[in-house]
Amino acid sequence: MRESRPARIILPETGPVDQAAGELIHNGHPDAIVGGVGAVIKGTAELQDVVQFMQELLSEIETTLEPSLPNPYLNMSLHLIQSHLDGRLVTPTSMIAASGVPYATATRKLAEMREAGLIHQRPRSKTGKSFSLHPTRQMLANWSLIADRIRRIAQSSLRDHGVADRGTEYYFGDSYMPGQAQIEPPRVLSAPLKLAGGVRILVHGDPTFMVMDNLKRQFEQIVGTKISQRAFSIDRLREEALRNAARPTSRYDLIAVDLPWVGEFAEKGVLQPLDAVMDIARLDPGDFHTAGWRAAHWDGRPYGVPSQTTPELFFYRRDLFAEAGIEPPRTTAAVLEAARHFHDPLRGRYGIAWNAARGTALGHTVMMTFADFGQPIVDLPEVAGGYDADHLAEGGAMPTIDTPRGLEAAEYLMALLEYSPSDILSMSWYERVRPYAAGRVPMAYGYTLLAPYFELDGSSPAQATTGYLPHPHGPSGVPLAPVGGYVLGIPGNLPDERVEAAVEALITFTSPQAQKLYVQNGSRTAPRYSVGADPEVRRLSTIFEAVDQMSWRDELQFWPRPPVPRICDIITICGEEFHDMLRGVVTPREALARAQSRAEDAIRSTG
Repeated sequence: MRESRPARIILPETGPVDQAAGELIHNGHPDAIVGGVGAVIKGTAELQDVVQFMQELLSEIETTLEPSLPNPYLNMSLHLIQSHLDGRLVTPTSMIAASGVPYATATRKLAEMREAGLIHQRPRSKTGKSFSLHPTRQMLANWSLIADRIRRIAQSSLRDHGVADRGTEYYFGDSYMPGQAQIEPPRVLSAPLKLAGGVRILVHGDPTFMVMDNLKRQFEQIVGTKISQRAFSIDRLREEALRNAARPTSRYDLIAVDLPWVGEFAEKGVLQPLDAVMDIARLDPGDFHTAGWRAAHWDGRPYGVPSQTTPELFFYRRDLFAEAGIEPPRTTAAVLEAARHFHDPLRGRYGIAWNAARGTALGHTVMMTFADFGQPIVDLPEVAGGYDADHLAEGGAMPTIDTPRGLEAAEYLMALLEYSPSDILSMSWYERVRPYAAGRVPMAYGYTLLAPYFELDGSSPAQATTGYLPHPHGPSGVPLAPVGGYVLGIPGNLPDERVEAAVEALITFTSPQAQKLYVQNGSRTAPRYSVGADPEVRRLSTIFEAVDQMSWRDELQFWPRPPVPRICDIITICGEEFHDMLRGVVTPREALARAQSRAEDAIRSTG
């Protein structure tokens, strides 16, 4: 019988690492996820469960009760929906076999279902004589609706026989309330994408993109062609994207781009402006979190579509804070006070975990910590609610590192060091969440995409006990959730004959239906409001409601990681100079001055 729960994430210290994750770790990839998150759930959870329930119920009825009469419409519908969710090809022959009635009767019933607009027929060959069958939007919508009702009827009728009573979560009419509509499963494209060799994608090897790879078979059914995905660590991903841009023609149809790279990639022609190759309205821009959508733009034009909007949040153990009678920390001073309380190295417990590894990891921490103290890393104009990073294409932005607020941020990092694990100076994206998931620290800074490491690990003491906050702020700062994540874009050197199909693939992979599917298979990123508001998604994690609330409060901001063209140089410089500071090689004031000087040289450089 199909396992209906997400696979547990097995951390490297508690279980074996699979080959793909091992290669990512070997290549220096900080976010390698192991244990096969997303390998088991293949579609909308409740719909999948109800379809299987109906199939088993019908089988029991037809084999136990006599006389009985098969329902060919229902049998074929269940077969088609189940195959669609599993990513299996369906032909007229297999549909007829699933009908449970004679061939002639089944053929006639199948034709009636096509005429009713329930089944889409897609050619599999140039002649059109061979074709596959797929559920239409109407059929998927009908079954999504009835799945919810069947579940409620079963729970109501069988509550005295061991079925959990969730009646308190439902009141009459709640399915019709605004924002409560469930997103239906993805449906197949009306025609398969015509791309020689299939869709080729370059991505970051993080949990969300690994979920996409686990769902490859299903998405191949949706787009009608092969999908090839290459995953790299963050630094190697940028290098490969730049190498690809220098080739005569792109090796990839879509590439994943970290938000701070958008300015550089736009100016170097690595990405095509999307408004030049598609109707942007097809993306439903208003559905994306505002900060994530704005961050995909350069000089007023969109260069990518948010594939994952993953703000860095402050994770804390609600149970431990409640037991200690300590309020969740809203300020940096409160963070240090709480870290001091929980820090107990002799018992293997430490106050907090964060990104302090030399280079890119610490460089990002420095930028976001500066923002917590109200200081952008470059001189952005101040606006209501923060700083304006929408007009960086006009140029002239210079580093603002060696400032009084920058010194406050640097001294805060030095203070954090006192309450951190002994290996903090080598902790990066993935390593910082390990001690939090294992219960060795009660607080951690972490992107939402890292939440599956403890939310889906039944052995983690942080599972179901984690609270999510925006970054605690300094005296001159405000609550912020710095937006991270990736957009998917179309390479500037993609051959013209592949662009149209690449656009269709881009729309498919970033649609609400696809995004919901990623979440149901282990992702904890939701770039669209509609996905975060979906009832099934909300039941999976409190993180989605928390992020939505932060977005509505305008706490999701992308200016802490501004996409200036030389931002990667600034990140590297900060990651080196402030690492020397944390090691005690230089003082905070010296680190600020050295980073400022080197960053100014980098900005002025034309290389």
